[in-house]
Amino acid sequence: MKARQYINMMGMAAAVLLSSCVKDTLYDTPHPDYGKIAVTADWSARGEGIDIPATWTVTMGDYTGTETGATHSPDYLFNPGSYTLAVYNPADGITVSGTTATVVQQAETEAFISNAPGWLFTSVQEVAIEADTDYELTAVMRQQVRELTLVVEPTGDAAGRITEIVAHLTGAAGTLDFATDTYGAASNVVLPFTKITEGADAGKWKATVRLLGVTGTEQLLTGEIRYADGNPTPTTLKSDLT
Repeated sequence: MKARQYINMMGMAAAVLLSSCVKDTLYDTPHPDYGKIAVTADWSARGEGIDIPATWTVTMGDYTGTETGATHSPDYLFNPGSYTLAVYNPADGITVSGTTATVVQQAETEAFISNAPGWLFTSVQEVAIEADTDYELTAVMRQQVRELTLVVEPTGDAAGRITEIVAHLTGAAGTLDFATDTYGAASNVVLPFTKITEGADAGKWKATVRLLGVTGTEQLLTGEIRYADGNPTPTTLKSDLT
């Protein structure tokens, strides 16, 4: 009787152990309810002689982070959903709010903006985030600021008496929504003409400015050429560069 009773108890213990087994759910990431991103900036489209910016900024949803390396891999976790990923670099003379870049005013005048902002690069893309997923994203950086050089070649007997050329350019864009490629109202920029004193272009006058873009119906070079001792009287300078 004792041997038979021992065998029955072992059978009961085995049944209890089998009924206690639980199947765990397997996940692909340590964050099964969220998504995570890593953003690599591609600067290959920048102009010749322009360095890769030292820092750049990533914004997506409620997240904003800065980076100094090639890839930004934040610890931030994103809820599943649709997002706009915006990437840009801080640039002198330009402020960024959301996806709108604004060139600062020059000398606190509303009509004129800085004629030498820093090199701004931007990238925007739509991202769909799913739970339990890691994303490796590439931000192709687009150069938004361009350089413009204008050369004036004076002729005539009074060319050697020129002391300065005072001029400005109309139709410069003061703002840009880089998510939609939409420019704001037209502004003016001062054209800092200086005389070329050597080389093949000696005697000509040159001005170099940087522009976020152009906007409006026309871009006009407007100003005057001034001479030593006011002789002759200033010459009006006007040219349509549209």
